[in-house]
Amino acid sequence: MGDQEPVVDPSRPVYVYVQVADHLAARIASGEIPVGARLAGERELAEEYQVAIGTARRAIQELRDRGLAVTLPSKGTYIAEQPAAD
Repeated sequence: MGDQEPVVDPSRPVYVYVQVADHLAARIASGEIPVGARLAGERELAEEYQVAIGTARRAIQELRDRGLAVTLPSKGTYIAEQPAAD
């Protein structure tokens, strides 16, 4: 993430976990995180985004709810194949 502005801004009127999920979704859409890639674990995401583990967990749940990721128990969370836009 380097010297760029932080992705998460608690002062914005958007839940922090949604901000993290939106940023991850943008990285998926841009191809930075490719389909089939294993997403970092909750601890790693929490560290990367400087948020609590519970916030990282909710962000991953948000990605699953949006159909962008699937979680395989004991294996991890992977980026799902995206349906073709009509």
